[in-house]
Amino acid sequence: MTSRVKYPQDMENGGAMSIPTAQRIRLALENDIVDGRYHPGDQIDPDRIAADYGCSRTPVREALQMLEASGLLIVQPKRGTFVTKLGMGELMQRFELMAELEAFCARLACRRAEARDIARIVQSLQACETAAEAGESDRYYAENTQFHQAIYRAAHNPFLETETLRLQAMLQPYRRRQLQAQGRVRRSLDEHRVIADAIRAADEETAARIMTEHVLVQGERFQDLAAMLEGLDSAR
Repeated sequence: MTSRVKYPQDMENGGAMSIPTAQRIRLALENDIVDGRYHPGDQIDPDRIAADYGCSRTPVREALQMLEASGLLIVQPKRGTFVTKLGMGELMQRFELMAELEAFCARLACRRAEARDIARIVQSLQACETAAEAGESDRYYAENTQFHQAIYRAAHNPFLETETLRLQAMLQPYRRRQLQAQGRVRRSLDEHRVIADAIRAADEETAARIMTEHVLVQGERFQDLAAMLEGLDSAR
């Protein structure tokens, strides 16, 4: 099972086949980056993408421009287009903001979540539990993404949801690597349970506090992430 970052426009016009080629390419490349098929620092080959889609360079260029605007790609003059590779300082800044945005989503979800929102959160939590018990880290990663997105939606603030989704997409390659640390999936699941229980109980303070701790990279988790990124660079 692969994860999917779902933006509001993904649901429009009945699906991928009815949306413009540039948009379909953008979504496909975004998923490839988020799912780890492209790594931070990898170069994107526009000619190969055009050949894969049987299209001209124009929609490919449009798709790359959209991904550059979202922060997932960076264009280096005379060198090409690359998946954004963040330095540790830049990464920490984004994780700090991500923790605040997700904590705010959790706080608002405590106030505004409807029965269907709670049901969606619980369903996503159960899917995380199933994946964790099966020892399927890739599946857990996908279900983890859906759990967080269910909370964004439960906040009932479309602008906040869109901005949080945008930053989530940018950080997904790094959050995915965190789950590879020994014992992290189990700890992540335990934190999910506390967050879900707090939202069901409308306990804003607990939901926001645990969500902040869940997302923010610090201490041993920072060291684990730094070591993993260093190992990835060494292996390439």
